[in-house]
Amino acid sequence: MMQKLQVFQSLWAMERRHTDGVERTLDENIAMISGAGFDGISAHYTNRLDVVALNQAIRGTGLKVEGVCFPRCVDDLRLPLELAAEFPVSHINLQPDIRPRRIDACLPLVDGWMRLAGDACIPVFIETHRDRMTADLFFTLDLLDQRPELPLLADLSHFLVGREFAFPVDEENHASIRRILQNAHAFQGRVASREQVQIEIFFPHHRPWVDLFLEWWDYGFRHWRSRAADDAELIFTCELGPKPYAITGRDGNDSTDRWAESLALRQMVHELWAATA
Repeated sequence: MMQKLQVFQSLWAMERRHTDGVERTLDENIAMISGAGFDGISAHYTNRLDVVALNQAIRGTGLKVEGVCFPRCVDDLRLPLELAAEFPVSHINLQPDIRPRRIDACLPLVDGWMRLAGDACIPVFIETHRDRMTADLFFTLDLLDQRPELPLLADLSHFLVGREFAFPVDEENHASIRRILQNAHAFQGRVASREQVQIEIFFPHHRPWVDLFLEWWDYGFRHWRSRAADDAELIFTCELGPKPYAITGRDGNDSTDRWAESLALRQMVHELWAATA
């Protein structure tokens, strides 16, 4: 068997938050995602009723699930794992909803989460995300020094904004991002600039940032291929969030069509994946 890239779409990214007040139903969003040919969805796995409804909605579509949770202690991971055992996921995306100032305070938590994941035989990846344990790039690098095998889910947009890298990005910062990518087991995808966490990928003046992320993802894909099993699947989730992630105009609405951008982003990463074969 060959390694495969699976591209998911975030359910959070399907929220319109338009000034007309209209939101699609869950079934309508699932129909859009399935009809467009995505391989799966990213959704919260923190509430049983929501997870039951979600799995009813995707029944028969073939869509896989990335389950997202936000634990503040080791035991907070138990419910997402129980739900994932009953309603299978490709992996759990763990956003550690705590902000320790010292690495030593993190170690009992990540060790406990990894122990629970191992006992459940369910992959659990720690997302790199602002306002979480992994908010700061340097802090996360120090954490990897202590736990070199810690499996990460790489959302690089948060590090670019958090550290406000000068452009062009220098080799020291590239090396730091490559260290993160060496532990990446899955990806969340959006394009950021040094000032904005999510920019419009179709605008010509944003192309340098698009190329920067494609360069980073290229490295991440190649490194993942070098260490993953021959039949492994890599998950890349398109996560172009609604406002205030999305930049809006004077009317309070998105400046671009995020759904169209998600489809374009998926095409970009498929082409990138093919080039890394």
